[in-house]
Amino acid sequence: MARKALKLASWTSVALAASGVYLYSNNYLDPNDFGAVRVGRAVATTAVISYDYLTSLRSVPYGSEEYLQRRSQVHLRSARRLCELCCANRGTFIKVGQHLGALDYLLPEEYTSTLKVLHSQAPQSSMQEVRQVIREDLGKEIHDLFLSFDDTPLGAASLAQVHKAVLHDGRTVAVKVQHPKVQAQSSKDILLMEVLVLAVKQLFPDFEFMWLVDEAKKNLPLELDFLNEGRNAEKVAHMLKHFDFLKISCHLGKMYSEMIFVNGFVHCDPHPGNILVRRHSDTGKAEIVLLDHGLYQVLTEEFRLDYCHLWQSLIWTDMERVKQYSQRLGAAELYPLFACMLTARSWDSVKRGIGQAPVSATEDSEIRNNAASYLSEISQLLNHVPRQMLLILKTNDLLRSIETTLGTRSSASSFLNMSRCCIRALAEHRKRDAGSFFRRTQISFSEAFSLWQINLHELLLRVKGLRLFCWVSTLLGWLTRAPH
Repeated sequence: MARKALKLASWTSVALAASGVYLYSNNYLDPNDFGAVRVGRAVATTAVISYDYLTSLRSVPYGSEEYLQRRSQVHLRSARRLCELCCANRGTFIKVGQHLGALDYLLPEEYTSTLKVLHSQAPQSSMQEVRQVIREDLGKEIHDLFLSFDDTPLGAASLAQVHKAVLHDGRTVAVKVQHPKVQAQSSKDILLMEVLVLAVKQLFPDFEFMWLVDEAKKNLPLELDFLNEGRNAEKVAHMLKHFDFLKISCHLGKMYSEMIFVNGFVHCDPHPGNILVRRHSDTGKAEIVLLDHGLYQVLTEEFRLDYCHLWQSLIWTDMERVKQYSQRLGAAELYPLFACMLTARSWDSVKRGIGQAPVSATEDSEIRNNAASYLSEISQLLNHVPRQMLLILKTNDLLRSIETTLGTRSSASSFLNMSRCCIRALAEHRKRDAGSFFRRTQISFSEAFSLWQINLHELLLRVKGLRLFCWVSTLLGWLTRAPH
């Protein structure tokens, strides 16, 4: 009897092992899908990073040159470990890592520069998995739905990938297919992150990153809902249909100012992979194409108007109102830091006027260094500002990254475009609250006059930039100084 039992156990073990090898080799089974593997990897990485910070900086005087060097080394080691964790656990982890990598002027550069690679290291599902997802979601096979379907995806992201296909009526379409295991794993991954963030906070009381977990809880289900993404795409297409763009950089800022200040409906993932430029086949004009409409932020009326007032105050250097509206948005006494986070400029530049001069390499380096020095205060601020502000800050940093690449960062025209949108949004709000036709007319005239002032100011800036104007100014200056 014992021999039979042993023989049965042996054959069962062999069968299970063979099945496991077969399933693994055919992509049915992946060790990364096991909760214990994912949890163990995340816990181990968190423990190693925490231990590194606790031991590496313990015996070094705070603020000394050696401390800053060691801290930078720990930041870099930790960022690489975090990046490896995101690549291994995929899905939700990559999405959160991408979010952190986008916060250029809010997190230490060691983290943002390391985590940026996650935008190009997204997983790719096999065609077998793609067929399975389409079969489960639509109840039909690929050949029933499409005349042709390219096996190689056009691109892969953290949550899905896109294939080119042709419908039976001849239309060419892009088919976005969700990775098969993301939906089931996402809620467990977020819970795991929440537990780990709370555990780390026990070791480092100044570690305030619960805002990141809260954002993932709120936004990930929306990004996994492709019907919601379709509705967002239709809404933003209608909202921005009046734009006809010729240049990218200037009008990219104009488009986002329109979304934030005027409409309060904001595409919050403008990294380079989601913004394309193409030439219109008929007119030959350049067009901006927004991709990936899963992540939008809907701004409340109160937040949108306060944000308009704040940017108006920043642009026109009204420091009393900068303080007032920063505090209305949750910054409390950290309003100077908040202003610097919004503008990605130094406090001195904010006080002088952010439109007075473009950001210099020295100032940019100073801001990035301050992100490391004020990490505790920054995380505290992010934990207290309205949740709507978090995605706006991420969006601002992504747009600045594009402007920096194109060499147009912090140009005066971008601030003037923002100011125009703020004036229009605030005037529209006042007109809705106006009790009479006369009052609405008065507001309209005031709006038109303010916009005219901005146009005149922009014209003067352009004239000043002309070489002829520089020559004439130099000549006049020389003539006035010359002896008679």
